[in-house]
Amino acid sequence: MCTINSETQTSTKAISTEGIHHLGLTIPDIKKTAAFFIEQLNFKEVGGKPEYPAIFVSDDTVMLTLWQIKALDKMQTFDRTANVGLHHFALKVASIEQLHSIYENLKGLEDVTIEFAPEALGDSPFEHMMCFIPGGVRLELISQ
Repeated sequence: MCTINSETQTSTKAISTEGIHHLGLTIPDIKKTAAFFIEQLNFKEVGGKPEYPAIFVSDDTVMLTLWQIKALDKMQTFDRTANVGLHHFALKVASIEQLHSIYENLKGLEDVTIEFAPEALGDSPFEHMMCFIPGGVRLELISQ
């Protein structure tokens, strides 16, 4: 509930959001990162901005906008324990079996670093895993 107070007006208005429209990630190699999402997680390329450059990919639920770093020599990697910013983002998968299948595929890729294999998510019936994808962004995959 959001309340707006001013000398001339007082109103109460319910505000709600409807989930993430898109998530923008700055990446050192957008083609490599887009290929990861397309080849490993069945995303589709849905647009882009060649002049930036940027590539947009989607799984029909979430859209990721991948933005190319312009000066790779000035690139600074993100330290999730020291910087303000994206700690990680999480994508849901359909089942625990699918999570394990994705893990088996990802653990053999040179440009993916597995932080931890699928494991129980606390006392819940879910499992999750964490990895660093091409470009160094930290991705959590969680069973639905």
